[in-house]
Amino acid sequence: MIILENNFLKATFKELGAELVSLINIKTGKEIIWEGNPDFWSGQSPVLFPTVGALKDDKYMFEGETYEMPRHGFARRTFFEVKSSSESEVVFKLNSDEETLRFYPFEFSLEITYTLTENKLTVFYKVKNKSQKEMYFSLGAHPGFAIDTKNGLKYSDYEITFSDDQQLEIHPLIDNLISKETKTINLENKTLPLSYELFSKDALVMTNMKSKELILRNNQNNHKVIFTFSNFPYFGIWAAKNADFVCLEPWQGIADLEDHNQELTEKFGILKLARNEEWKADWAVEIE
Repeated sequence: MIILENNFLKATFKELGAELVSLINIKTGKEIIWEGNPDFWSGQSPVLFPTVGALKDDKYMFEGETYEMPRHGFARRTFFEVKSSSESEVVFKLNSDEETLRFYPFEFSLEITYTLTENKLTVFYKVKNKSQKEMYFSLGAHPGFAIDTKNGLKYSDYEITFSDDQQLEIHPLIDNLISKETKTINLENKTLPLSYELFSKDALVMTNMKSKELILRNNQNNHKVIFTFSNFPYFGIWAAKNADFVCLEPWQGIADLEDHNQELTEKFGILKLARNEEWKADWAVEIE
């Protein structure tokens, strides 16, 4: 485990998946990140790369070849190198190798930098195409935030406020694939109340959300998490059935549409990098 700590926050990471597994508010001792109980969901904050969500039949085609890829890609189950670390920052790196080329025919590097600045943790991603050809990929974040249901608190005491949305246009998931049909959730004062029932049909998937800042708040004690992100055009909100967490998920890319032809180059939301080109994005969580 790798630990970053200052007077406000203590963050813990593991090299498997370069995953954030703990974020503690030093002042209150409160754990911000979901505990990873496998009875509900064993993940905590996995990195989704080089695909986000499910592929149709767990397969895709590129240049006439068919490849298999697990849901959310392989990075979350791969060990990263620790490129550098200090008290306030750690840099993880994953390079393509013979194993990744079996699933994904591109040479690449993926760097993930975690930085603590007072009461904020910022996560930076940098993907570089090291192939001789154009590279197609997606990347997403999947942090799960703990919901406190102790001492008389309830899951329904929590709500999410959106900076720039009065309503949410949701794409339902059908067998883990994206439906082209949508439904609308109207928000009161830009706020979505949480409930276990909200996720009874899987994640809320949005392809045109305007907000770049969300606030997860307990309306009984006003404990809150401020979540911001940039260069991620899609977003998901999810929790496992009856589990005390909620995931706020900025994505560059999305699961396959239900009628997708499985061609990687024609996948909705796929990103293309030229040779030696880099892509960058980030998200941050501020604790109050």
